[in-house]
Amino acid sequence: MNKKQHTGFTLVEVLLVIAIIAILASIVIIAINPAKQLAQARNTQRWSNVNTILNAIHQYAIDNKGAMPVGVATTTKEICANGAITSTCSGASLADLRVLTDNEIYFTAIPGDPTCPTGCNASGLGYTVKKSANGRIVVAAPGAELGETISVTR
Repeated sequence: MNKKQHTGFTLVEVLLVIAIIAILASIVIIAINPAKQLAQARNTQRWSNVNTILNAIHQYAIDNKGAMPVGVATTTKEICANGAITSTCSGASLADLRVLTDNEIYFTAIPGDPTCPTGCNASGLGYTVKKSANGRIVVAAPGAELGETISVTR
């Protein structure tokens, strides 16, 4: 009598391998912590943006014999959004830096916080600017995540 031998995997073996792969994938996802990684990436973008904004303000001052953009005040104000109407930007709570986008010399558009528009004032970019008592310019990102303080002074 001829008996055929079947070679292959049983259902139990296949299920066991799938379970092991699922456990390993869960461990890897927990170790990577994607939410933290995304927050760190947004904070890195914020660092880049505040430096870029501060550099543009200083370049404007150099090109204009030391005069700062009119929107830079001694009180902390959120930077007005690109394309916002003049009456909105000239309010007490927003800094109008649209002069930096005129003729696209310093910016084509002022960079905004990575969480905007949902995490920002409807007319703001999520970054603040002020001129300190000693005349230094401070650009900050109050929406920084993971307890990080993002502020550049020059």
